[in-house]
Amino acid sequence: MRQHSANLTCLLNTLFLFLAWMIVPIGSSAADKLVALYSAHAVPYAMPWVADELGLFKKYDIDFAFVYIPSSSTATSAILGNNVEVGLLGGVGHCQCLRQRRDGLGVHRQHQEHHDAKRAGKTGYYTLEQLKGKRIGVTRIGNNTHFFTVQAFRRAGMNPDKDITFIQTGGEAETLGALVSGRIDAATLLPPSDSRAIAQGFRYVVSGPDIAIPYAASTIATRRSIIAKRTFVIGRFMRAMAEASKSMHKDKELVYRVMEKQLRIKDRAILDASYAIEMKVMESRLELRAQAIQPMIEEVARTNPRANEIKPQELMERRYLAEMESSGFFGQVWGEKR
Repeated sequence: MRQHSANLTCLLNTLFLFLAWMIVPIGSSAADKLVALYSAHAVPYAMPWVADELGLFKKYDIDFAFVYIPSSSTATSAILGNNVEVGLLGGVGHCQCLRQRRDGLGVHRQHQEHHDAKRAGKTGYYTLEQLKGKRIGVTRIGNNTHFFTVQAFRRAGMNPDKDITFIQTGGEAETLGALVSGRIDAATLLPPSDSRAIAQGFRYVVSGPDIAIPYAASTIATRRSIIAKRTFVIGRFMRAMAEASKSMHKDKELVYRVMEKQLRIKDRAILDASYAIEMKVMESRLELRAQAIQPMIEEVARTNPRANEIKPQELMERRYLAEMESSGFFGQVWGEKR
């Protein structure tokens, strides 16, 4: 197994963003077009769908388009290539492209919650050590699922470069399909795919929330050049995301309705399990912490020591979040008395 080297010369303008919102009046002209992507069929990336369900894009005068580009590394390339303006994706893809002048990115989830689902029955595995020499499915090398698997095996005292074989599947659905068909021995899966695996007789070898690896697993990212050109449009988008996040934490039936509509998930047990896992670690106010960025920098530094020169704070832009807090916007959204 060979990991991708971090390419510190790729053209990263990606912003590890905690965009809150700088208050500006919304004019009466045509709605502003904004194109965003999501890299996995997972609960945290449902925020724009929830916002749309609540009519928040209309409220904030945004003509919004949301497209699926699987895996954080591929999605990051789409952002860097100016194909989209905003991405909801895993943070590790950004750290593969660090360079001298970094931009930052903001996340709405601090910990990694991937799970290693295992095959049950006579070929079942019960520990990570039993997976030595086996085939582990991840969506792509260098993205969230790969990062979590590497960290989990290292914590178990194993060498993921030598002890296992990574199989790239291309996406969550493909990973689950490979697991069910027996083409791989175990897989790293996001909710709700992990619950779907459990429903088919698989079990967890290790659960992300149990080992709580600090990691920017779900991020809202854009480029500094986009912020410079479209400061207020992005601000309105983030205001919609803040309201959607609050609704997701307060109204699980809304989330279930959206997941059924967008991902065709009707099984209540799968929805219950996915929601319970995600809401435990999803940042309700879009907060970002340095300790969620540091593990990604350290991973990149294993193949490119120059990454050690980067501090997590350099990848974070918190001025918008500060504005959202100081203006009382968060308090208003959450119904807090001042």
